[in-house]
Amino acid sequence: MYQPPVDDYDFLLRHVVDGANVLELATAGEYKVDDLRQILSGAADVALASWHPLNAIGDRLGNMLVDGQVTTPPGTIEAYHALRDAGWMSVYAPKEAGGEGMPWVFGNALNEIWCAADVALSLVVGLSVAAIGAVHAAADDALRSTYLPNLVSGRWTGTMNLTEPQAGTDLGAIRTLARPNGDGTWAVKGQKIFITWGDHDLADNIIHLVLARTPDAPEGMGGLSLFLVPKYLPDPGGDHTVRNAVRTLALEHKLGIHASATCVLEYENATGFLLGGLNGGLMAMFVMMNIARVGAGVQGLGVADRAYQQARDYAAERVQGPVLGRPAQAPIAEHPDVARLLMSMASRVSAMRAVSVQVAAWLDEAPDDPQSASLAEFFVPVLKGWFTETAVQVTSDAIQVHGGAGYIEETGAAQHLRDARILPIYEGTTAIQAKDLVGRKVLRDGGETAAAAADLVTATIATLRESDHPVVERTAGRLERAVAATLRATRTLLEFGEQNRKRDAYAASVAYLQSWGLLAGGWMHARILVAALAEPSDHSARRLAEADFYGAHHLSRIGSLAESIDAGEIVYDPSESRYLA
Repeated sequence: MYQPPVDDYDFLLRHVVDGANVLELATAGEYKVDDLRQILSGAADVALASWHPLNAIGDRLGNMLVDGQVTTPPGTIEAYHALRDAGWMSVYAPKEAGGEGMPWVFGNALNEIWCAADVALSLVVGLSVAAIGAVHAAADDALRSTYLPNLVSGRWTGTMNLTEPQAGTDLGAIRTLARPNGDGTWAVKGQKIFITWGDHDLADNIIHLVLARTPDAPEGMGGLSLFLVPKYLPDPGGDHTVRNAVRTLALEHKLGIHASATCVLEYENATGFLLGGLNGGLMAMFVMMNIARVGAGVQGLGVADRAYQQARDYAAERVQGPVLGRPAQAPIAEHPDVARLLMSMASRVSAMRAVSVQVAAWLDEAPDDPQSASLAEFFVPVLKGWFTETAVQVTSDAIQVHGGAGYIEETGAAQHLRDARILPIYEGTTAIQAKDLVGRKVLRDGGETAAAAADLVTATIATLRESDHPVVERTAGRLERAVAATLRATRTLLEFGEQNRKRDAYAASVAYLQSWGLLAGGWMHARILVAALAEPSDHSARRLAEADFYGAHHLSRIGSLAESIDAGEIVYDPSESRYLA
């Protein structure tokens, strides 16, 4: 049975990240660290009672499209309503939008629990939260007053409509067209694919945020505008009961996340409302996309932890063969390589959770602290890319722990890998996150933010050097080598930029992103280590072991990544059978 990590979050905010100071700054003292346990415990009750049991059911049954209407698996409506009716949707929204204005450090923790309990259902929450952000930022007062209260309450849900059959990552190729109706509304015509929760039976209305062109717009991404297109329009009495011209053509048949309806939507001159200015669609959409990027990273964390917990529990009970150096009938968790896999998973999950808290703290501090804003901007693509790639590795390792049983669907282990596999792809692939990190962050500011982040790690190393504890000493040495390798890689990328070798820089970008993810995880483990020794508890031995293992098995990989970054692009052209040096 999945156990939400309430204790770990309490520990991180009390002893690792200065949660009291973050909350004082972000909420003017309205939220305290003591509130976290109460909030997460309440969320855990909902997740375990109504969401957790649906995870396997939704995966097995999926959704159905009947007469143009999507129906969700049994129990899904009740599970969503349990969350909505308890007011959980409103906690994420800014107070100015009618919500409770919960800080990021609480929001990320909540999201991990929802995602671990049922990642498919968590998507409808995450997309609605992102839509609230975009509507609040870009809509006029009339649209805000109509749509925000219903989105914030959860009576209506939101979607993000970017992708088209000919325009995946290349948003400049979008062809959906919006023509003015002459009354302030627009007629939106075109087809969108891969629309998560594009149709369902959970809410009274679905609010689509659609990127489209207008007749006289310039070519490329600079000619895109953003439109709010509701599934239902208001009738003469003001109730939204009139069906808009949005049709669900098909449901995508996917590898995983089967309970989340991924739709092909046809807009047949559907009535829409402009959000923000003409040709300013990307600016408005980026508000939604940035919220979704963090959310996708946290999804990776949640799925990884659920997979790890299931593998841990299975290995603790399964007896298979004699175990070297252990009594007869010892469980497979005692086999050296199974123990290695479990510790590898646990240490990576703990690293991701701590990095999530730290990035959330920077996001909370960002409005009042320029350095926190820079660090948050730097690490958001790392969080999205590294978390989701790591989730695929962890969920694969969970199958390995189960052995052949893991490959059989009945155990549920395979579902986690299938669900995780989309995470490094949507909301911007890992390569797109890495390109953002290298191009918009490192090359643009000459590595200044990267150097500032490295300075934070170096300061922690100085703290570690004050202790003679053997794990602390090993961790200090490993971190020192990892920082040196990451700074070397940064210099390499800057040299590529100066020499106009952009292809070399971008060929190395994913390795560079992975380096920063591994380094951030090692930095957080070092801080956890210091706190665990200063504040002993029942979890201290686990935290020391995880820090030691992570340093030896994961932090150590940064050196080899730096070597691959030095190599730049290595190309073989198969059409001419030649190697391009």
